[in-house]
Amino acid sequence: MAELKEPKTEYDLRSRLGFRLSRLSKIIQDRLEKKLAKYGLSRLQWCVLSGIGLEDITTPSEIADHVGITRQAISRLLLQMRKKGWIEQEFDPKDGRSRRLVITESGRALLEACHPIVNENQTYFTNKLNAEELRMLDITLSKLVEGESTRVDSY
Repeated sequence: MAELKEPKTEYDLRSRLGFRLSRLSKIIQDRLEKKLAKYGLSRLQWCVLSGIGLEDITTPSEIADHVGITRQAISRLLLQMRKKGWIEQEFDPKDGRSRRLVITESGRALLEACHPIVNENQTYFTNKLNAEELRMLDITLSKLVEGESTRVDSY
């Protein structure tokens, strides 16, 4: 009796969704990191500055959730940023026991200088798509992350 063999399945790493999304993410991140590095700023530091300064997210735990990293990672990041003089923690005037994050003058100047760079990076990639493709990409990405954890703990 002849042994049955399973049909050979083709595997092409470069056509896999995870590989392609990871590669695209890395390309977008690396391009932005290179431009922000001229200001001594990392992509994650930008996420914190913009979260505080543009989106009014003012507690460390909210920032950690917003960026998608652990509380430990955000604590280290905030410490670095405080040492550089970009942010401070102050008592919340609404609740004297809790603290909130605020941007210093030098942090605000950095935010204003880098905001156009971040926008340009976004535009560079979105201009490769027409309006309908961009809309479909947004819908598709939303579907793919629906119900998944927002944490990206590898940072």
